[in-house]
Amino acid sequence: MSRALAEAALGLVGVPFRLHGRDPASGLDCVGLVAEALRRAGRQPDPPEGYALRSTSVARFLRCAAASGLTECADGGDVVLCRVGPVQSHLAVRVPGGFVHAHASLGRVTFLPGPLPWLVSLQWRLADEKD
Repeated sequence: MSRALAEAALGLVGVPFRLHGRDPASGLDCVGLVAEALRRAGRQPDPPEGYALRSTSVARFLRCAAASGLTECADGGDVVLCRVGPVQSHLAVRVPGGFVHAHASLGRVTFLPGPLPWLVSLQWRLADEKD
């Protein structure tokens, strides 16, 4: 687990939720959360733009993950892409004891303890980190 990314994500807990949000001052969605956590961890993210809240395609996430310095892995990923519904994907950041994600229903970025309640579709590690 990337300590820098986890600490950056934990620092965003409580930020308001906003669809397509990219600024913690006005709100973040799950993509914005990952992008801002990467930025705060010293990376240069390349997040997707113009996506729908509900979609069956994750092609944009795949292209942007690689461009953001993320490498696909089988397990223990720093960033996970979950299937929270039949047509809705969701990103979360792995942190000690759980995950940080942008929760639309609660209206804020929150910490989710323990394992994820959703099916994990894909996961990535920061490309140059081994821990």
